Amino acid sequence: MTERGKPIAKLVPLTGSEDAEGKRLRRLEAQGLLRLGSGQLPKGFWDAPRPQDPAGLVRQALEEERRESR
Repeated sequence: MTERGKPIAKLVPLTGSEDAEGKRLRRLEAQGLLRLGSGQLPKGFWDAPRPQDPAGLVRQALEEERRESR
């Protein structure tokens, strides 16, 4: 982060003990209920065909969510 072009903070990943949420996710992964992501998109992700939404339902849901969060 900078303020007026001068560094004022450095953001770094947390280290040390895992938080409760991380432990819960690892437990769910061990049970086979989810798979933790790698942080990388699969090769060819941006080349995949986009889903069709001719009725515009996804856009409507997004706009509704934005209205409700104000």
